[in-house]
Amino acid sequence: MGVSGSGKTTVARGVAQRRGWEFAEGDDFHPPANVAKMRSGTPLQDEDRWPWLRAVGAWIGEREALGRSVVVTCSALKRSYRDLLAEGRPAVRFCELVVPEDVLAERLAHRTGHYMPASLLRSQLATLEDLQPDEPGFRVSTLGGPDAVVAEVLRRLEVLRPL
Repeated sequence: MGVSGSGKTTVARGVAQRRGWEFAEGDDFHPPANVAKMRSGTPLQDEDRWPWLRAVGAWIGEREALGRSVVVTCSALKRSYRDLLAEGRPAVRFCELVVPEDVLAERLAHRTGHYMPASLLRSQLATLEDLQPDEPGFRVSTLGGPDAVVAEVLRRLEVLRPL
């Protein structure tokens, strides 16, 4: 979880590949109306996000019911969003990717092929509620490079729940 440009896709793919788990890109669950809003530079509101979050949660729940471990990217910016994703899904663990704002801005300025414009970073940062100690998960800095971050995420997952 984290704001746009935090490295969610890179890290999640790395974790999934190292463990042989299924991977899903949370952005793919957005309805076309959400994508159009973001593409136009309009921040999503809660009423835009709830259906998307329910779709991500349903995907997680289907795989959890089958006993499969998966990795899915999702901004999950607010505690209430994470609560929805974890509700009734005891195996859910969150990893918040922490990146300084100037690094995020630099990454987004050079990102191509994504509908989320860099102009929405401020609204995402304003919405972000950091993962709290009583939530199932942990926070990891992404400044060590992708391989180091993936290794740290895997290490932290082992502390939370044997893989």
